[in-house]
Amino acid sequence: MLLNIKALRTSLNVTFLLAILFSLFVSPIPAQALGSGEDIPNFSEFSESVQNDESGVLRGVYVRQMLAFPIVQQPAGNAGFVSPNDGEITQFGMASQFGNVGLLAHNNLSGRFFSQLAVGQEVRLVYGDGKVEYFVVTEVLEFQALEPTSPYSSFRSLDSGETLTAEQLFNKVYRGDRHVAFQTCIEGPGSLSWGRLFVIATPKPQYSGARRISRPR
Repeated sequence: MLLNIKALRTSLNVTFLLAILFSLFVSPIPAQALGSGEDIPNFSEFSESVQNDESGVLRGVYVRQMLAFPIVQQPAGNAGFVSPNDGEITQFGMASQFGNVGLLAHNNLSGRFFSQLAVGQEVRLVYGDGKVEYFVVTEVLEFQALEPTSPYSSFRSLDSGETLTAEQLFNKVYRGDRHVAFQTCIEGPGSLSWGRLFVIATPKPQYSGARRISRPR
């Protein structure tokens, strides 16, 4: 019997996306905060603090007067990993395969600030070598998980009422033209993971390229 490679890849992709959509269902016991969204440094200070001279490695995300968090990477082969530490945000590695940036956090940790993001706010991504990308929030999406404890749950839009499968929701949020997607859970009746919040930011028009801010030597 010949192995259907395309079907296998599709199955693996679905498994990965279900893992990430489910990974934020279970919030860990809050750890001691490693950072604070309430005490925002200026951008130059923040940028210098997260740089490590690695080009192409995302190291921090900054929204003026809102959040300034270092970014950690998922361990290889663990698409469902989300940092258990307050003061950190996790980059969703699978989104990078589509040329996009996924930023994950639990809603009782760093993700609690995602719900405060609003259309029009500027988002800055800082890389290890000092490169900075500029985005602007263009869309806020909220969905109810119809089966909050199931990794196979469908999701209903709180805005339009449209129901999407996990795969459809993944494609809506993480595919398409380059953008940033913040993801966390929405707390609801009796559950920290009642729904999902996605905040979408697209490249800021006046910054078609990327700037570089170097730290002092």
